[in-house]
Amino acid sequence: MLRVSELTKKFGSLCVFDRFSFSVPKGGFTVLIGPSGCGKSTLFDVLTGVVSKDSGEISWLGKKTPNLGRKAAYMQQKDLLLPWLSLIENALLPVRVSGKASGDDCKEAASLFRRLGLAGFEFYPPSKVSGGMRQRCALVRTLMFGRELVLLDEPLSALDAITRRSLQSLLLLLQSEFGKSLLMITHDVEEALHLADDLLVLTLPPMRIREKFSLTGEKPRRMNDPGLIEIKEHILTLLHGENGDVTC
Repeated sequence: MLRVSELTKKFGSLCVFDRFSFSVPKGGFTVLIGPSGCGKSTLFDVLTGVVSKDSGEISWLGKKTPNLGRKAAYMQQKDLLLPWLSLIENALLPVRVSGKASGDDCKEAASLFRRLGLAGFEFYPPSKVSGGMRQRCALVRTLMFGRELVLLDEPLSALDAITRRSLQSLLLLLQSEFGKSLLMITHDVEEALHLADDLLVLTLPPMRIREKFSLTGEKPRRMNDPGLIEIKEHILTLLHGENGDVTC
Protein backbone atom coordinates (compact mmCIF):
# COMPACT_ATOMS: atom_id res chain seq x y z
CA MET A 1 0.00 0.00 0.00
CA LEU A 2 2.61 2.57 1.09
CA ARG A 3 6.13 2.38 -0.29
CA VAL A 4 8.87 4.87 0.55
CA SER A 5 12.00 4.66 -1.60
CA GLU A 6 15.35 6.44 -1.20
CA LEU A 7 13.81 9.29 0.81
CA THR A 8 16.23 12.08 1.77
CA LYS A 9 15.71 15.15 3.97
CA LYS A 10 18.27 17.68 5.19
CA PHE A 11 18.01 20.79 7.34
CA GLY A 12 21.13 22.78 6.55
CA SER A 13 24.12 20.62 7.46
CA LEU A 14 21.96 18.08 9.33
CA CYS A 15 21.00 15.06 7.26
CA VAL A 16 17.92 13.65 9.00
CA PHE A 17 17.63 10.65 6.69
CA ASP A 18 19.45 9.71 3.51
CA ARG A 19 17.98 7.28 0.97
CA PHE A 20 15.59 5.87 3.59
CA SER A 21 13.28 3.11 2.36
CA PHE A 22 10.48 1.03 3.88
CA SER A 23 6.92 -0.11 3.16
CA VAL A 24 3.61 -0.66 4.93
CA PRO A 25 1.58 -3.53 3.45
CA LYS A 26 -2.18 -3.32 3.08
CA GLY A 27 -3.78 -4.20 6.40
CA GLY A 28 -0.43 -4.26 8.17
CA PHE A 29 0.73 -2.68 11.42
CA THR A 30 4.25 -1.27 11.09
CA VAL A 31 5.93 0.27 14.14
CA LEU A 32 8.97 2.57 14.16
CA ILE A 33 11.09 2.71 17.30
CA GLY A 34 14.28 4.69 17.74
CA PRO A 35 16.13 7.16 19.94
CA SER A 36 14.77 10.65 20.52
CA GLY A 37 15.79 13.02 17.76
CA CYS A 38 16.43 10.32 15.18
CA GLY A 39 13.94 11.79 12.70
CA LYS A 40 10.75 9.77 13.18
CA SER A 41 8.44 12.78 13.49
CA THR A 42 10.23 14.51 10.60
CA LEU A 43 9.49 11.42 8.53
CA PHE A 44 5.78 11.83 9.31
CA ASP A 45 6.02 15.53 8.42
CA VAL A 46 7.47 14.60 5.03
CA LEU A 47 4.92 11.85 4.44
CA THR A 48 2.00 14.19 5.17
CA GLY A 49 3.42 17.11 3.20
CA VAL A 50 4.03 19.41 6.18
CA VAL A 51 7.70 19.42 5.14
CA SER A 52 8.90 18.79 1.59
CA LYS A 53 11.31 15.97 0.82
CA ASP A 54 14.65 16.69 -0.83
CA SER A 55 14.60 13.56 -2.96
CA GLY A 56 13.16 10.08 -3.12
CA GLU A 57 9.76 8.63 -3.92
CA ILE A 58 6.52 8.04 -2.03
CA SER A 59 4.13 5.56 -3.65
CA TRP A 60 0.52 5.03 -2.63
CA LEU A 61 -1.39 2.05 -4.01
CA GLY A 62 1.31 1.65 -6.65
CA LYS A 63 1.23 5.27 -7.83
CA LYS A 64 3.85 7.93 -7.10
CA THR A 65 2.66 10.92 -5.08
CA PRO A 66 4.45 14.01 -3.66
CA ASN A 67 3.05 13.15 -0.23
CA LEU A 68 0.16 11.33 1.40
CA GLY A 69 -1.84 14.51 1.96
CA ARG A 70 -5.46 13.52 2.43
CA LYS A 71 -4.74 9.87 1.77
CA ALA A 72 -3.92 9.21 5.43
CA ALA A 73 -5.43 10.07 8.81
CA TYR A 74 -3.01 11.31 11.48
CA MET A 75 -3.36 10.75 15.24
CA GLN A 76 -0.81 12.65 17.30
CA GLN A 77 0.55 12.48 20.84
CA LYS A 78 -1.81 15.23 22.00
CA ASP A 79 -5.53 14.68 21.43
CA LEU A 80 -5.95 18.26 20.06
CA LEU A 81 -9.64 18.35 20.97
CA LEU A 82 -11.22 21.79 20.73
CA PRO A 83 -12.25 22.76 24.28
CA TRP A 84 -15.37 24.71 23.25
CA LEU A 85 -16.87 21.71 21.43
CA SER A 86 -18.42 18.59 22.93
CA LEU A 87 -16.78 15.21 22.40
CA ILE A 88 -19.20 14.25 19.63
CA GLU A 89 -18.72 17.61 17.91
CA ASN A 90 -14.96 17.09 18.00
CA ALA A 91 -15.35 13.61 16.55
CA LEU A 92 -17.47 14.96 13.68
CA LEU A 93 -15.00 17.70 12.70
CA PRO A 94 -13.50 15.75 9.75
CA VAL A 95 -16.84 15.51 7.95
CA ARG A 96 -18.09 18.94 8.98
CA VAL A 97 -14.95 20.70 7.75
CA SER A 98 -15.35 18.91 4.42
CA GLY A 99 -18.92 20.21 4.20
CA LYS A 100 -20.28 16.69 3.73
CA ALA A 101 -21.72 15.93 7.17
CA SER A 102 -24.93 13.92 7.11
CA GLY A 103 -27.26 12.08 9.44
CA ASP A 104 -25.41 8.88 8.58
CA ASP A 105 -22.16 10.44 9.81
CA CYS A 106 -23.79 11.29 13.13
CA LYS A 107 -25.05 7.72 13.43
CA GLU A 108 -21.58 6.37 12.60
CA ALA A 109 -19.94 8.59 15.23
CA ALA A 110 -22.53 7.56 17.83
CA SER A 111 -21.92 3.91 16.98
CA LEU A 112 -18.16 4.39 17.39
CA PHE A 113 -18.70 6.10 20.73
CA ARG A 114 -20.58 3.01 21.91
CA ARG A 115 -17.92 0.68 20.50
CA LEU A 116 -15.08 2.57 22.18
CA GLY A 117 -16.74 2.97 25.57
CA LEU A 118 -17.80 6.61 25.25
CA ALA A 119 -21.58 6.15 25.24
CA GLY A 120 -23.22 8.67 27.54
CA PHE A 121 -20.37 11.16 27.22
CA GLU A 122 -21.17 12.49 23.74
CA PHE A 123 -22.06 15.99 24.94
CA TYR A 124 -19.42 16.36 27.63
CA PRO A 125 -16.70 18.98 27.02
CA PRO A 126 -13.13 17.61 26.84
CA SER A 127 -12.26 19.26 30.17
CA LYS A 128 -14.76 17.05 32.01
CA VAL A 129 -13.41 13.65 30.96
CA SER A 130 -10.19 11.71 31.59
CA GLY A 131 -7.13 11.66 29.36
CA GLY A 132 -7.96 8.15 28.22
CA MET A 133 -11.47 9.19 27.19
CA ARG A 134 -10.07 12.18 25.33
CA GLN A 135 -7.77 9.85 23.37
CA ARG A 136 -10.70 7.54 22.63
CA CYS A 137 -12.53 10.55 21.21
CA ALA A 138 -9.45 11.43 19.15
CA LEU A 139 -9.49 7.85 17.87
CA VAL A 140 -13.13 8.20 16.79
CA ARG A 141 -12.23 11.46 15.04
CA THR A 142 -9.39 9.64 13.25
CA LEU A 143 -11.81 6.96 12.03
CA MET A 144 -14.25 9.62 10.81
CA PHE A 145 -11.69 10.71 8.23
CA GLY A 146 -12.42 7.43 6.46
CA ARG A 147 -8.81 6.89 5.33
CA GLU A 148 -7.26 3.48 4.73
CA LEU A 149 -3.90 4.43 6.24
CA VAL A 150 -3.53 5.78 9.79
CA LEU A 151 -0.35 7.46 11.05
CA LEU A 152 0.11 7.28 14.83
CA ASP A 153 2.74 9.52 16.45
CA GLU A 154 3.05 8.22 20.03
CA PRO A 155 -0.69 8.59 20.68
CA LEU A 156 -0.58 6.77 24.03
CA SER A 157 2.64 8.12 25.53
CA ALA A 158 0.97 10.50 28.01
CA LEU A 159 -1.38 7.89 29.51
CA ASP A 160 -1.05 5.74 32.61
CA ALA A 161 -0.16 2.06 32.16
CA ILE A 162 -3.69 0.65 32.63
CA THR A 163 -5.34 3.14 30.27
CA ARG A 164 -2.52 2.67 27.80
CA ARG A 165 -3.02 -1.10 27.66
CA SER A 166 -6.76 -0.64 27.10
CA LEU A 167 -6.17 1.77 24.23
CA GLN A 168 -3.56 -0.52 22.69
CA SER A 169 -6.37 -3.04 22.25
CA LEU A 170 -8.46 -0.36 20.56
CA LEU A 171 -5.62 0.39 18.14
CA LEU A 172 -5.64 -3.28 17.18
CA LEU A 173 -9.35 -2.91 16.37
CA LEU A 174 -8.39 -0.37 13.70
CA GLN A 175 -6.54 -3.18 11.99
CA SER A 176 -8.70 -6.22 12.72
CA GLU A 177 -12.24 -4.79 12.54
CA PHE A 178 -11.90 -1.59 10.52
CA GLY A 179 -9.34 -2.91 8.02
CA LYS A 180 -6.90 -0.04 8.46
CA SER A 181 -3.19 -0.09 7.66
CA LEU A 182 -1.17 1.50 10.45
CA LEU A 183 2.22 3.18 10.77
CA MET A 184 3.10 4.01 14.37
CA ILE A 185 5.92 5.77 16.23
CA THR A 186 6.67 4.72 19.81
CA HIS A 187 9.48 4.82 22.38
CA ASP A 188 8.02 1.88 24.30
CA VAL A 189 9.60 -1.45 23.33
CA GLU A 190 6.87 -3.57 24.93
CA GLU A 191 4.17 -1.52 23.20
CA ALA A 192 5.91 -2.12 19.87
CA LEU A 193 6.10 -5.85 20.53
CA HIS A 194 2.44 -5.97 21.62
CA LEU A 195 1.18 -4.34 18.42
CA ALA A 196 3.53 -4.63 15.46
CA ASP A 197 3.51 -6.95 12.50
CA ASP A 198 6.74 -5.33 11.31
CA LEU A 199 8.98 -3.54 13.81
CA LEU A 200 11.72 -1.27 12.48
CA VAL A 201 14.52 -0.27 14.86
CA LEU A 202 16.02 3.05 13.77
CA THR A 203 19.37 4.78 14.27
CA LEU A 204 20.32 8.35 15.05
CA PRO A 205 20.63 10.70 12.02
CA PRO A 206 21.11 10.08 9.29
CA MET A 207 18.25 7.74 10.18
CA ARG A 208 18.39 4.22 8.82
CA ILE A 209 16.87 0.87 9.71
CA ARG A 210 19.21 -0.83 12.16
CA GLU A 211 17.16 -4.02 12.21
CA LYS A 212 13.72 -5.23 11.14
CA PHE A 213 11.62 -7.76 13.03
CA SER A 214 8.65 -9.50 11.41
CA LEU A 215 6.45 -10.69 14.27
CA THR A 216 3.77 -13.37 14.22
CA GLY A 217 1.20 -14.73 16.64
CA GLU A 218 -2.05 -13.51 18.13
CA LYS A 219 -2.12 -9.90 19.31
CA PRO A 220 -1.83 -8.28 21.75
CA ARG A 221 1.15 -10.49 22.53
CA ARG A 222 2.11 -11.57 26.04
CA MET A 223 5.52 -10.45 27.22
CA ASN A 224 6.10 -13.68 29.18
CA ASP A 225 6.90 -15.42 25.89
CA PRO A 226 10.63 -16.36 25.95
CA GLY A 227 11.06 -15.43 22.29
CA LEU A 228 9.62 -11.95 22.82
CA ILE A 229 11.73 -11.43 25.94
CA GLU A 230 14.82 -12.22 23.89
CA ILE A 231 13.78 -9.82 21.12
CA LYS A 232 13.01 -7.11 23.68
CA GLU A 233 16.46 -7.40 25.26
CA HIS A 234 18.09 -7.33 21.83
CA ILE A 235 16.16 -4.19 20.83
CA LEU A 236 17.07 -2.46 24.11
CA THR A 237 20.72 -3.27 23.48
CA LEU A 238 20.48 -1.79 19.98
CA LEU A 239 18.78 1.37 21.22
CA HIS A 240 21.02 1.89 24.23
CA GLY A 241 23.92 1.63 21.82
CA GLU A 242 22.35 4.61 20.06
CA ASN A 243 22.01 6.43 23.43
CA GLY A 244 18.26 6.13 22.94
CA ASP A 245 15.49 7.41 25.19
CA VAL A 246 13.36 4.29 25.38
CA THR A 247 10.95 2.61 27.76
CA CYS A 248 11.13 -1.03 28.77
